[in-house]
Amino acid sequence: MLRYLSLDWIAALGEEVERSDALREAAAGRRLAVTQIVTDGPEGDVCYHLDVDDGAVRFGPGPADEEQLRFLQDWETAVAVATGALNAQEAFIGGRIKLTGDQQLLLDSVPVFAALESVFSKVRERTDYA
Repeated sequence: MLRYLSLDWIAALGEEVERSDALREAAAGRRLAVTQIVTDGPEGDVCYHLDVDDGAVRFGPGPADEEQLRFLQDWETAVAVATGALNAQEAFIGGRIKLTGDQQLLLDSVPVFAALESVFSKVRERTDYA
């Protein structure tokens, strides 16, 4: 099992991102750099990124090189969204996920995030959220 938000988990997700034809297709013609920060986890704060550059997609530890969007949430919220106990839209509306950056870019990038969800589902089966 992979511990949620561990470096092994981030690496496994990065490998699945590289293998995903659907994600590459959704990313074609798009540029997107997202940093995700999860605070107050069992091992402290965790930062990882998603970089999209016209079909090339990378996922890894640390912030995005040329960050356009930043998501900030606590561990409890991240686990709830990742496991489906909380809808991400509800978390945004309720202020549990903070967004900074280009909000229009977020809306324009919905196909990328939809394709990314199928990648997350492959790793979710091997993830321990405790």
